[in-house]
Amino acid sequence: MNNTLKFLLVASVLTPVAVYAQPRPGNPTTATVITKEEIAKISATEQSLKTKDENSKVVDIGDGYSMEVGVIHRGSTRTPAPPPPAGAAAAGGGDRGPCGKTVATVPAGAEKGALTHDTQTEGYYITSGAGVAFIDGYVINGKHSTANPDGGPNGPTCGGMSVGSHRVNLKVGDVLIVPPGVVHGWADIADHVDYLSFRPSHGVMKNGWVNPTIAK
Repeated sequence: MNNTLKFLLVASVLTPVAVYAQPRPGNPTTATVITKEEIAKISATEQSLKTKDENSKVVDIGDGYSMEVGVIHRGSTRTPAPPPPAGAAAAGGGDRGPCGKTVATVPAGAEKGALTHDTQTEGYYITSGAGVAFIDGYVINGKHSTANPDGGPNGPTCGGMSVGSHRVNLKVGDVLIVPPGVVHGWADIADHVDYLSFRPSHGVMKNGWVNPTIAK
């Protein structure tokens, strides 16, 4: 094989790789840093609350997708939550009707506080505390919320009770991955659990949104 033919053969193999490696038009070409200090600053505003879940930033990752990093605090489930302030709007908002399976009699063992997100994936990373979560199964007598603020945290969601779920113990360092439509919730938290939630989504959040607590 002469040198010219060898060169053409090598070029034909490498050229598609080179073309594929080019940035896609209109897609982001820079990385985003969310610092430890920013996460700590958001978390500090949540610690006095029973439950708080808020994203830090909504990062454009191209083709209509975004990545959010949620900062979540959940207090003990063994103490009742304080009543909402007088005149406060119902949590969730944007309700458009029932979701899940409707049943007249709630089966024994059904878990309260079950959620499924329509299009949002969540990956939990436990950073402090511990708790017993429940996963899988299906929602009964749920209420659907279409609320979808720019910064989430999760977009349209079904909330109710779950049947057929099983419990898992989660502690510091554990990871839980919950695809869209999969039931999840917390059954028992003795003291507290804090975690980060990595949330890839498509067309759910507003790219470029920054939590007001850390906005420059």
